[in-house]
Amino acid sequence: MPELPEVEAARRAIEDNCLGKKINRVIIADDTKVIDGISPSDFQNSILGKTIVSARRKGKNLWLELDSPPFPSFQFGMAGAIYIKGVAVTTYKRSAVKESDEWPSKYSKFFVELDDGLELSFTDKRRFAKVRLLDNPVSVRPISELGPDALLEPFTVDQFAKSLAKKKITIKPLLLDQGFISGIGNWIADEVLYQARIHPLQAASSLSKEQCEALHTSIKEVIEKAVEVDAESSQFPSNWIFHAREEKPGKAFFDGKKIDFITAGGRTTAYVPELQKLSGKDAEKAAKAKPAKRSAKSKEGDEGEEEELEKEDDSAKPKNQKPKGRAKKPALKRKTKDSDDDEDDDADGGEDDSDAEEKVVKPRGRGTKRKAASQACNKKPKGRRS
Repeated sequence: MPELPEVEAARRAIEDNCLGKKINRVIIADDTKVIDGISPSDFQNSILGKTIVSARRKGKNLWLELDSPPFPSFQFGMAGAIYIKGVAVTTYKRSAVKESDEWPSKYSKFFVELDDGLELSFTDKRRFAKVRLLDNPVSVRPISELGPDALLEPFTVDQFAKSLAKKKITIKPLLLDQGFISGIGNWIADEVLYQARIHPLQAASSLSKEQCEALHTSIKEVIEKAVEVDAESSQFPSNWIFHAREEKPGKAFFDGKKIDFITAGGRTTAYVPELQKLSGKDAEKAAKAKPAKRSAKSKEGDEGEEEELEKEDDSAKPKNQKPKGRAKKPALKRKTKDSDDDEDDDADGGEDDSDAEEKVVKPRGRGTKRKAASQACNKKPKGRRS
């Protein structure tokens, strides 16, 4: 998933190439799963002729400030990405759109042509992103409920230590909580914990002063470095566990030390047991940690990411709205390399009625069993036609 460095790279690309330019043409996708709360025509009419004044970001959210509201806002989801024709912008494997593909891409959800001919597009292959049109993005959810931005609004060491001391939750899920610190996602959380030599299942409140200082330093250094290189992973320092965290379990080693994978906060988590050890009461929990399952299709764990995105989407809904039950989603099917359209269908993630079907199929009481047995006896055997 795109995290703070990837979104910041997109923001800087817009800032460097699009400010002060007027929007001459707009194309908004007819996709209600991504385009949230407004029709394509209303969206187009609201921004056509406006000038881009600035590009702003908080956490993993980006929005364009125009010369007057409302403003386009982008929640990147699992594979959202900004493309500017003719300009290199950082991409990541799930978002990559081939240069040979049509332009704008068939995955484009938001497209504008500026008065100098420059073209900008927001794409989303997986359809977990949200594109909104808001009068004041910072005043409404999800942005209004975000914690301090990890790059722009960092804690002081003392503030960080005091805040951790109040948290009984384990440290990895806490770092992923966008209400605590915004912008940190799965790979950054793994990296900063590795650099600080802290086990992902260590309780936040049990961290020593030295561990708090080490984690504070690693968050600052990892994010600043990733942003400095525009999230280009090939330029990340060689001593980052990032370069080995996608290897298969049993074959993942870093600097000669084994990498283990567990589930922490519902997410696949890479760590080095030899260097990241539990202490105190948390040491007893190590044996109970659930091993992470990693398939050939997804080394990051799509299910955990989808759940995280659902939580973020839920945070943008009105609080007084009654929650609707969610059934379990069916497992994603394996696809061929050319099955991009199927990928969209998989990502659509309609609710699965299998639980409801099981309730109907499962016999309850003797009467149901007798009825099922009677039906079975009355069935005619299938034979060959004479």
